[in-house]
Amino acid sequence: MPGGPGARTLATAAVAAEMAGDKLPFAPDRRIPPSFAFRLAVGAVGGWALAGRRASPETGALAGMAGAIAGTLLGRAARGPDSRTTPGRAKGLVEDAAAVGLAVLVVSLAQRHPRPLSGG
Repeated sequence: MPGGPGARTLATAAVAAEMAGDKLPFAPDRRIPPSFAFRLAVGAVGGWALAGRRASPETGALAGMAGAIAGTLLGRAARGPDSRTTPGRAKGLVEDAAAVGLAVLVVSLAQRHPRPLSGG
């Protein structure tokens, strides 16, 4: 069930694993198709699971995918090409903190102001 404790725990674990894996020295570039697809899938599942009872799971999944796209492209642009240096890693941690903060904000707002996808 979207928004249930099990789904939220699993989504949180998947996001934490993705963030940690992204910091490993052998992690592939996040913009190559397999990495990008994985990030989209994790974002969609995370958004779906965190949508809550009053927000549409589909809207949560789309928001998660939008966050994955923004994090992949904008985060890389902000951090620069060399994420293996100390300054690059520091920027990556700031990026992660911003992503978590935005996710919490979006989920919180979605739960307060649910909007159905269709008119019915």
